Amino acid sequence: MTLTHEDSIRLFRNSTPYINAHRGKTFVIMFGGEAVESDNFERLIQDIALLHSLGIRIIIVHGARPQIDERLALRDIKGQFVDGLRITNKPTLECVKDAAGSLRSQIEALLTLGLPNSPMHGARIRVCSGNLVIAKPLGVRNGIDFEHTGSVRRIDIEGIQDQLEDGSIVLLSPMGYSPTGEVFNLSHEDVATQAAIALSADKIITMSNLDGIYRNDDLIRTMQLDHIQTLISENAISAESTCLSAMIDSVQAGIDRAHCVSYHQDGALLKELFTRDGCGSLLMQTHYEQLRSATIDDVGGIMKLIKPLEESGVLLPRSRDKLENDIDQYVVIERDGMIIACAALFIFANDHMGEIACVATHRDYRGKSRGERLLENLKDKAIANKLKKIFVLTTVTSHWFLEQGFEEQSIQDLPESKKDMYNFTRNSKVFMLAI
Repeated sequence: MTLTHEDSIRLFRNSTPYINAHRGKTFVIMFGGEAVESDNFERLIQDIALLHSLGIRIIIVHGARPQIDERLALRDIKGQFVDGLRITNKPTLECVKDAAGSLRSQIEALLTLGLPNSPMHGARIRVCSGNLVIAKPLGVRNGIDFEHTGSVRRIDIEGIQDQLEDGSIVLLSPMGYSPTGEVFNLSHEDVATQAAIALSADKIITMSNLDGIYRNDDLIRTMQLDHIQTLISENAISAESTCLSAMIDSVQAGIDRAHCVSYHQDGALLKELFTRDGCGSLLMQTHYEQLRSATIDDVGGIMKLIKPLEESGVLLPRSRDKLENDIDQYVVIERDGMIIACAALFIFANDHMGEIACVATHRDYRGKSRGERLLENLKDKAIANKLKKIFVLTTVTSHWFLEQGFEEQSIQDLPESKKDMYNFTRNSKVFMLAI
């Protein structure tokens, strides 16, 4: 699809809130050596440079497994793995250093590229790398000596912060150094996770061979930590293991958000960070308020929640019988046993459309993006039901739905059965969102 001039302007304007939100934040961006071999890798580096130009503090962590394997093969050395970990003897360590050094130079060269016909013309990016990761040996496990394979002992926080403050991109390789002068082969996900935790990064972004994390064949857009752990226990998750482990470990340690995005898809990183719907998977901390599907036991709580809005005319009155019959269409946010927010999705299957209805939040709990959480949940349900559009009829919350990406439409755009039920006395406005 070719973007028109107007489309480009609208996209740029719509990205402004995200540009403002991300400026000054610290992002750890992690990718394996496989990403370097992707046809899209140069464009990915250009997009990372763009993030840097927008005031985001960037730490890049790269892997090197395929490049190490290639060097081992050239030297006729057989690689050894136990439980997914490489045993790094001295000949293997030389291949590790060779591969990591070569990749570091390649990435630095791409970040330095500034030809007049390139997206990075005039960028003047400084890249810092060095002995910023202190390592320790894995040692002997179950009788097996992993030799020069190690794990992160600590991150040089002060050293990295100094470079970030100086406007540099920090580049970390999958190697660490010990106070005794030894070099260790590390997993890049360990380096990325420990760097994110040590620096209290705002995000860790994992670049994957897949578009994100899948449940069956469906891409999971947003999930909470407890939910993903439940799905993993049910063997219901498909994901690149290094990305998944880095995301979970980081969020468990207090990082607010972890993303998984494809390194093959051109512009995926930018779309994930600067558009409302993104294009990958996002893992967040578990909310102490539970968002869940409503049950028949919630009818009383929902009625109490929406009664003031019905009395003021914001919502149409709903009887208990009506709520009980429709309860499967509702989701609620519960806090300490109290229903503090609700919303419903009514499906018009023949029209591939769904109606968002009865969006309500208790007056003492407005804000904190609760409405957005409800809407995101219902959007996921709509996508799961293969709907193409969702719509809402509203008299007083037009601006909020516009902020969520909805566009005003006419009554004629509604499903036929909904048009027949339209209440001209209320004169509600119609807003729609393509999904």
